[in-house]
Amino acid sequence: MRKPYVAGNWKMNLNRAEATALASAIVKAADHKDIDVGMAPPFVYLDAVAAAAKGSGVHVAAQNCYFEAKGAFTGEVSPQMVLDVGCDTVILGHSERRHVLGETDQMINQKVKASLAAGLKVILCLGETLDEREGGRTNAVCERHVREGLKGVTAAQMASVVLAYEPVWAIGTGKTASPEQAQEVHAFVRPLVSALLGKPVADAVRIQYGGSVKADNTFELMSQPDIDGALVGGAALKADSFLTIVQETRKAKGLA
Repeated sequence: MRKPYVAGNWKMNLNRAEATALASAIVKAADHKDIDVGMAPPFVYLDAVAAAAKGSGVHVAAQNCYFEAKGAFTGEVSPQMVLDVGCDTVILGHSERRHVLGETDQMINQKVKASLAAGLKVILCLGETLDEREGGRTNAVCERHVREGLKGVTAAQMASVVLAYEPVWAIGTGKTASPEQAQEVHAFVRPLVSALLGKPVADAVRIQYGGSVKADNTFELMSQPDIDGALVGGAALKADSFLTIVQETRKAKGLA
């Protein structure tokens, strides 16, 4: 069985004291022997959260990075800088980066390759808007995100890649894809990875679900065979709700 992975994307929330307290509570309580747990705070609190997580086994992720190692790129942060403050992971291609900030498939692919080359693990997001779903284009959009996002990535590098299916219409809206809808897309993506990089890679790659994941819908979602964890937004901002999601994932996968 693929090891489940629950990560919290804190987005542009919390202050330094709140971020440190949340990280400490998660590190103290999270049982991560049989499940991976991750936290993605804002850039300015990465060092504090990484210090709280040091030696715990809890992953610390940046929410984004640039594809150059250094240079005249005002406001950007390189993969090497992310590593230097104690992160081991970066989230790339999140829908808010694509749709709010205009990142293209090509740019995201450059970031994926630069991050992997620097030694970071990558959570690569994919997912369709409501218009795309209603227009019957869900699979086409997800296929483009996977194909373009993983262009030039090797089978060996895929051991450091997690995919995260996040239907844009379910992010921060309170709407959640039904377990059946989520499973359908996950079951579409896995054979696509197989066609691109081989069946062993597809069998091993973890595909998270993200989109209004809460404590009370986690078990049903995580009980689906191709859903290997969650990328959690708002519910990750409180230790009790996030840790409940971790435990519900463990139960759904027969680990508790």
